[in-house]
Amino acid sequence: MSETIQLAQQLLTIDSVTPHDKGCQILIADYLSPLGFNIEPMKFGEVDNLWARRGSDGPLVVFAGHTDVVPTGKESAWKYPPFSATIADDGMLYARGAADMKSSIACFMVATKQFLAEHPNAKGSIGFLITSDEEGPAVDGTVKVIETLEARQEKIDYCLVGEPSSSDKLGDSIKNGRRGSLNGKLIVKGIQGHIAYPELADNPIHRLAPALEQMVNVRWDAGNQYFPPTSFQISNINSGTGATNIIPGDVEMLFNFRFSTEQTPESLKKGIHAILDQYHFAYEIDWNLSGLPFITPAEGELIQAIRKAIKIEMGYEPNLSTAGGTSDGRFIAPTGAQVIEMGPLNATIHKVNECVSVADLEKLTAIYQRTLELLLLK
Repeated sequence: MSETIQLAQQLLTIDSVTPHDKGCQILIADYLSPLGFNIEPMKFGEVDNLWARRGSDGPLVVFAGHTDVVPTGKESAWKYPPFSATIADDGMLYARGAADMKSSIACFMVATKQFLAEHPNAKGSIGFLITSDEEGPAVDGTVKVIETLEARQEKIDYCLVGEPSSSDKLGDSIKNGRRGSLNGKLIVKGIQGHIAYPELADNPIHRLAPALEQMVNVRWDAGNQYFPPTSFQISNINSGTGATNIIPGDVEMLFNFRFSTEQTPESLKKGIHAILDQYHFAYEIDWNLSGLPFITPAEGELIQAIRKAIKIEMGYEPNLSTAGGTSDGRFIAPTGAQVIEMGPLNATIHKVNECVSVADLEKLTAIYQRTLELLLLK
């Protein structure tokens, strides 16, 4: 069994459900230290983070990832225990975190070891930025590590995030950007009353309805060459006491914008308030910005390197995409770093029976090593 698979299994047998690391980062640090990495644990609040760097010169190439995983759900629904890291007869490695994204971290580690064995005097530096707070609130993880690095002027040039970016086959898609995410919690206030006497009450659901229709039908923008149009979606609406004869006193609605670089949080907030203010009812909104959109230009050195690496190892060129949710790349890109996401297939992430192809992990290790060569042996 290859070193990549052994490391992946070691990481995957640790039940590091967010925000707990449970020793994954110690395993990573123990592997990197003999390779000449300076190991720097960074704990913020209850979250474990790891910053490891080898070298002091530029450019600095960083592998970024997370050791925390989402909960397993009902374990009896899995083919194999979710933390057994079972390799089945179908050639798949089954475990929570197999695709998202402990296997990528194992590939990072072995690719780095092999690169350094072949090129011990390569210029530049290699870094690992690993957190256990990506699947959770993400307030004490990568964002805090980046703040620390920025404060001491330690600049990342290229960052490869190992999120599962592939769709149908390994390396067919890489993420060179992500949409921004803006959440809103809207409360429309009315007057509770008996449903038989509506003249003595004020139904907030009725108040909200025409404004809601308008919000849903707005074309916020047309997107651009990198991003699809901004999307507005409602995730939850709650109101009432559960009784059939009471007009509710308020209605609460949760909604989200996934937005392109055509918008800003301020422009979206202004648009929502403009709609609501037309209807002259009492309301309040609590806004929460999860992340700003970012883009790494296709002509940048990092994208050129990863595309060439995939072409050499897989025989085809990847597509560039900004689809999907957010990632910790949103905290790294604002520093000026070129950021991409490239990892295994995303078909089973967060699902029962999450799995990744053993053969793909060998190829992914080769792609990561090739990328290091293209960036640091120029």
